[in-house]
Amino acid sequence: MIVRDGIHYAAALAAAGILVAWLAGGWFSAPLWVLAAFCLYFFRDPERTIPAGRVAVAPADGKVVAVKPEGTAVHRISIFLNIFNVHVNRSPIGGLISNVQYQKGQFRVASREVCSAENEQNRVTLQGDGTSVMFKQIAGLIARRIVFYKHPGDRVEKGERIGLIKFGSRVDVLFGPEWEIVVRPGMRVAAGSSVIARRLDVAEADGA
Repeated sequence: MIVRDGIHYAAALAAAGILVAWLAGGWFSAPLWVLAAFCLYFFRDPERTIPAGRVAVAPADGKVVAVKPEGTAVHRISIFLNIFNVHVNRSPIGGLISNVQYQKGQFRVASREVCSAENEQNRVTLQGDGTSVMFKQIAGLIARRIVFYKHPGDRVEKGERIGLIKFGSRVDVLFGPEWEIVVRPGMRVAAGSSVIARRLDVAEADGA
């Protein structure tokens, strides 16, 4: 399965390749054919098996680059996506989208810690099953286009496709104390299928 944007880009590059081949010869059009093939690869959208239970899944493919406290009793998981990762984003939990806030900012290399606060980003708050989870789609040095398919008031299922970030980027997920983080820096995760946190029961969350 290919995201529609990738088909459009590949078609445009292929058309340009045909034109260049006609005007200047096949060898001169080769870079355009390579780029067209890469667009189809980059915008791939594989099916994923969504785990059941009171767990949160990775919203993006990539490498976990940070697991750290942020704010009062909140933990942040940061996932860095390079240009070879699948860039379709999925909802970490099921529930209601209560808020979507777009923030203009910088376009620094997305693997850097400062990007979580300073880069251009889309902040989405989800509420469901008595919990609230925020995740951020963060643009990077190359990624200048954040796409989000949903709107405030929409309901989504855990692992549902909700958007994408074009080319290298970063996704942060913020959890409250009612969640136990089960990933660590250096781990690689897959959107929709890798469990990154599990819901604690009331006694565990209260420290009993």
